[in-house]
Amino acid sequence: MSKVVLKNVTKIYDKKKVINNIDLTINDKEFVVLVGASGCGKSTVLRMIAGLEEITEGEIYIGDKRVNDIPPKDRDIAFVFQSYALYPHMTVRENIAFGLKMRKVDKATIEKKVQEAAEILDLGEYLDRKPKQLSGGQRQRVALGRAIVRNPKVFLMDEPLSNLDAKLRVQMRSEIKKLHEKLQTTFIYVTHDQTEALTMGDRIVVLDKGVIQQADKPEVIYSEPANTFVAGFIGSPQMNFINAKVVSGGLNFDNVFLPYDNDFSGKKEVIIGIRPEKMVCGGEIRLDVNVDMVELLGSEKVVYFTIDGQKCSAKLPAEKELQNVLKLSIEKSDIYIFDADTGVRIF
Repeated sequence: MSKVVLKNVTKIYDKKKVINNIDLTINDKEFVVLVGASGCGKSTVLRMIAGLEEITEGEIYIGDKRVNDIPPKDRDIAFVFQSYALYPHMTVRENIAFGLKMRKVDKATIEKKVQEAAEILDLGEYLDRKPKQLSGGQRQRVALGRAIVRNPKVFLMDEPLSNLDAKLRVQMRSEIKKLHEKLQTTFIYVTHDQTEALTMGDRIVVLDKGVIQQADKPEVIYSEPANTFVAGFIGSPQMNFINAKVVSGGLNFDNVFLPYDNDFSGKKEVIIGIRPEKMVCGGEIRLDVNVDMVELLGSEKVVYFTIDGQKCSAKLPAEKELQNVLKLSIEKSDIYIFDADTGVRIF
């Protein structure tokens, strides 16, 4: 079993809580992605699991073993760093084998494991090359190979694709996902890239200021965000947020009336959220907006405009002809309602 459990884990730096009392269970063989903006604490969580950072409060378990006081080398984990951390004077073969040599594994076993990793990662023809002779994607595969040969209980990956160009990132996303399916091991992956999170994870954990905002399947995170932070962070372009007044029988914004029978518990104002791709769908709610800017993205275009002083966008087909005034229509079922004070989704 390679389940990872964090119980009431807190990390304090210089009297500031960077991780605030989080609870998280990562199941055996699960691929979990920790995502959030820079400084949210996701890499700190990963480093605490690895033992590279001491926890201030709480407990961490890998399998059935409490690992708070166990050094990194004895936790049976493999860490893949953003910088690859390869030894430039060693060949690919020597880099992959290095950890095994440090553990005094016999030569025959090392050679067998190196060959197996090279086959899985398509590195066979590069084994005698130095890192400087490899592309970024090949170096990343070498870093993965060094982790694979150890046959760890848990793979920890800290933004491993951030140094690659866009095309290579797409390719490596697919390769890492295939690797997970082949190895059937627990993967914990950190990224600030929501596309990586949505395409790779069995489950996504969204963090903000050291607190877990939501942890669920990618499709649930996208379609049922817990609050405005999750709704705004996941999705591109981000969800449109518009302040709306609670009036008799519903909501009102920008001279548009939205009928609602729901009880708003005496609130005078709420925030409504609408995904840009849902802004033009022949729905019952209609509004006209003045176009501020247009971005062409191949088969789509993103149109930017302002509603009631708030910047918004709509994602449209590239062939859609535009005038200065854009006529939008929205289905009521595509609108999210959030509490104006807390940001929590109401319904």
